[in-house]
Amino acid sequence: MAVTYFRAGLLASTLSLMLMASIAAADQPLRIEQLQRCGNLLELESQEFCLHVSGLDDTRFEVKLNGAPLQAENLSHDNHKVRVRISSADAQSGPLWVEQHEQSSNPVWVSLKGSHVLAATDQEVGKNMDDITTYVDLISLIIEEDYDGAEEAQRLAEKYGAEVVGMIPPLNTYQLRLPVDNLEERDALVLRLGSEVSIDAVVVEESGAEESIESETNSPPAADDQEWASNRFLDAVNYYQRRLPRQNGDIETQPIRIGVIEREVDFDSPDFADYLGNCRKDSSRTCVYARDAAKPDGHGTTVAGVFAAAWNEGGNSGFLRGLDEVGPGFDVIVDRNSDAGITANVAASVNLVEDGARVLNWSWGIHRIGATDINGDEVDSLVRSGIAMSGYEELLEEFFLWLRREHPDVVVVNSAGNASSFSGSDDYRLPSSFVTEQLFVVGGHERSDEDVPVEDPRYVIKREASNIDMRVDITAAACVRGSSLIKGEQGEAHCGTSYATPLVAGLLAAMMSIDPELTPAQLRILLRRGAMTIGEEYDFEPTDADDLTAPILPSERANDLNHPDIGLSARLNMYKTLDLTVQSLERDR
Repeated sequence: MAVTYFRAGLLASTLSLMLMASIAAADQPLRIEQLQRCGNLLELESQEFCLHVSGLDDTRFEVKLNGAPLQAENLSHDNHKVRVRISSADAQSGPLWVEQHEQSSNPVWVSLKGSHVLAATDQEVGKNMDDITTYVDLISLIIEEDYDGAEEAQRLAEKYGAEVVGMIPPLNTYQLRLPVDNLEERDALVLRLGSEVSIDAVVVEESGAEESIESETNSPPAADDQEWASNRFLDAVNYYQRRLPRQNGDIETQPIRIGVIEREVDFDSPDFADYLGNCRKDSSRTCVYARDAAKPDGHGTTVAGVFAAAWNEGGNSGFLRGLDEVGPGFDVIVDRNSDAGITANVAASVNLVEDGARVLNWSWGIHRIGATDINGDEVDSLVRSGIAMSGYEELLEEFFLWLRREHPDVVVVNSAGNASSFSGSDDYRLPSSFVTEQLFVVGGHERSDEDVPVEDPRYVIKREASNIDMRVDITAAACVRGSSLIKGEQGEAHCGTSYATPLVAGLLAAMMSIDPELTPAQLRILLRRGAMTIGEEYDFEPTDADDLTAPILPSERANDLNHPDIGLSARLNMYKTLDLTVQSLERDR
């Protein structure tokens, strides 16, 4: 009898625990927190992806790619880990999400283009002589264009006892794992590899697993809630809504895809809570594809929020989201490939461009050791050694050469940086120092305490930390409100050129939606021709290093060559730039 009672009690306890576990799983939202290439990274015909999905239980679930469920034989499941196999011949790059118990996860973008590099683990990094974290046994080879990159990388790997583990084929760049145990052995092998006639450059990665961020959040201005007024943000949204409704028919807007090189977005925040599952079932709305973040105040969530945060839900309001009522449908794809630093950022950018992105948002950048700020003091944040910078410079040069050759209609929008330094010299900073029509560099400003109209140059002042010089194309508001987990609550202020950058990138995407034929050069002309100004009049022209942006030229005030603002720095005017874009399209018809 006692045994019977014991068994009955055990059964009841087991059922109770199962019920509690089921309730707990149901209460936990379904979220894709990680998605990485896995298996054989060099195989392109059939690619494997490993997901970490929170809130997933052991009952039946579906994984959908571009709205179609993947076959069960192509899935494997172990606790919260899901492994997906996709045939490149039978599928295209697109959003992937998980469905279970009438829940849908956040959609993440799966690229089948194949560029991917591995990140080092904590055991695979060390400190170099500059006390910078660096990869010990993972390096990348940029192979001369006359060689078949895959074959040459494999030949060199066999010659030096290494293994090819990653690649960016369009840039003829291949990642090797070297047979070394310390930095002395690595450096010796890097020298030997660099002397090979087929090698253009060796990329040594100097990045910690969690370091990404190009931000400066301290000392937000008191009037941060007025910041976007200085760029006529609401006026631009209102203009697009009034001037471009689909029923008018005179201008047919086109969908535009934006690549945002960031790690993740918090889909638990009200700003992003309605982007779950099949977002594209509504063709006209803005969609966000990203891995899920644990907290709403991360860099990626805030940057993505400037593009796509829901209005009147949380702390942020996205520009492209504000165009949904009349918009063509913008895709905001948040991805940085892996945590392998600058090399991974470039790999993600290549994939996104090949997947159709017309705009890339790069809210990141690095400074060379020894770079000085405008006061002559050394920059001490986001610094890299000379050997790393030279490799990055070659990799970025290859990227922009490929972009100009294969994708001349794509633009990259890069933050100027927050070190009170210079953006225009490769002795100081990458990637903003590159001079190419396809790269737009954005500085930051903040509201002044002057009681003047918004068009007055004194309405804003330079953000003290913002990098400067003539390589900066335009400035935009540096401070935004971040997202919050509480509906209707404003998040904390975040400041930096990282957050000015998506204002410009979002506007460029809106301009392209009006006229997809605009070239990067034409986009820059319209952007600067529509700009307001920031600064003051000088008796003498300031030296190059003292310019906040490239001064506005007479040709950029085409209708008034004696305009008093000629020579001042350019400040983003979202409304005027959209109006000029529409005028330009109508004139060319």
